[in-house]
Amino acid sequence: MNELVQRLCKGEHPIAAERSESAIELKEQIDRGFVLLKFTETKGGTELGSQLDKESCKLEEADFENSTGQVHLVGDLILNYDRVRLIADVDLKTLKGKGRLELVESEEEILAREASKGATSH
Repeated sequence: MNELVQRLCKGEHPIAAERSESAIELKEQIDRGFVLLKFTETKGGTELGSQLDKESCKLEEADFENSTGQVHLVGDLILNYDRVRLIADVDLKTLKGKGRLELVESEEEILAREASKGATSH
């Protein structure tokens, strides 16, 4: 696993929706199913584009018109050849929040790992 991916998978990190000038613009990204969020405390910042998993996102607390509340965003992407899931909570007033990555294994990776366990248990 890449060092950056490993670091962003540990704990929560400050993030910002820097490409959105307002909560309405962030909503437009959410409606398109693709958001850009930046981990602000990496060298130079790490901006990631993520395809949202709309079923896992939570928008109930969001009032986009008045820029109040927060959104819980979940989406998938590939960062440095690692499949990851981005999980972020963004405050609509500041367009900042906390986020983290989770490593995602593909079905092939899971099957290969299980097959290697079976081969070594004899």
